[in-house]
Amino acid sequence: MTRSAGPPAPVSSAIPVATPVAIVGAGSIGTAFAAVFALAGGAVRIWDEVPAARAALPARLATILGDLHAAGLLAEPPAAVAARVAVHDTLETTLAGAGYVQECAPEDLALKRALFARLDALAAPDVPLASASSAMPASEFAAGLPGAGRCLIVHPGNPPYLLRVVEVVPAPFTRADAVERASATVRAAGLHPVLVRREVTGFVFNRLQGAVLREAYCLVRDGVASVEDVDLIVRDGLGLRWAVVGPFETVDLNTRGGIESHAAKLGPAYARMGAERGQHDPWTPDLVAEVTRQRRAALPLERWSERVAWRDRALMTLLRARDGRAPTDGAAPGDGPDPVPGRA
Repeated sequence: MTRSAGPPAPVSSAIPVATPVAIVGAGSIGTAFAAVFALAGGAVRIWDEVPAARAALPARLATILGDLHAAGLLAEPPAAVAARVAVHDTLETTLAGAGYVQECAPEDLALKRALFARLDALAAPDVPLASASSAMPASEFAAGLPGAGRCLIVHPGNPPYLLRVVEVVPAPFTRADAVERASATVRAAGLHPVLVRREVTGFVFNRLQGAVLREAYCLVRDGVASVEDVDLIVRDGLGLRWAVVGPFETVDLNTRGGIESHAAKLGPAYARMGAERGQHDPWTPDLVAEVTRQRRAALPLERWSERVAWRDRALMTLLRARDGRAPTDGAAPGDGPDPVPGRA
């Protein structure tokens, strides 16, 4: 099992990134991706069809880099990082010689279809064409293109210079080499690619976020809790815990005997909650067995108590940071011996 992404560390320009990287779209996500690749030492070219967006990018990038510098998350002066980002006036010059293309245009199907047709015609034939689409799979806008095999989704958490996980979502027609090259490029930039094995609307990030958000809206609608209190429970409860461990590991560590014991004890209650919303997705014995198998491969039960203690120490470090106090030992959240065998 790989170590969680954790908090960003100061970035070194020694990371080899496929260069130049071309970014198409200079809005908030495009600017954030420009920061990510420039922080990793890559030469970045960025273009937007709206001149005002191109003109505004240097100031927005300077703000991001200035904030990172103030937080101690830059290994070099902000100006040195910004110098690696060039704003281009044409799509043709942006793509010329690019080793990777990251599209960050608005979430508009017609726009993406037209844009990917242009990208496919202009970019070198072996270059991956990755979209930052938040919900639309590549098969909706890239199917039928001569170079459809090099098109895929690379969707970041926002902002990617702080949230270091990206979803890599191939279409059924995406070539394996395009997936590998896109994954290697973002990994070289310090991001953690997660392969989404099948196209689904919203992928994984937004489906998980959407499930919580839908229930949050329902709780407010039904008079169960206020907006402020729902945010409080997530911010100081679920979200704080999820900053250290994910939902499966959370319940695995919350119940002695692990996730299999949790499913046996609380599975029926969760089924009733789902039924109240018209949802019927039972935790079948086979499904529980598969989830249990994966958790036990990551954490043998004999190491359970160690991992619980590790989680608690990490939460203590996060709470100290939120209170504005540095950890007494100088450790970052999750630092120290990791009790999970094989974590790297």
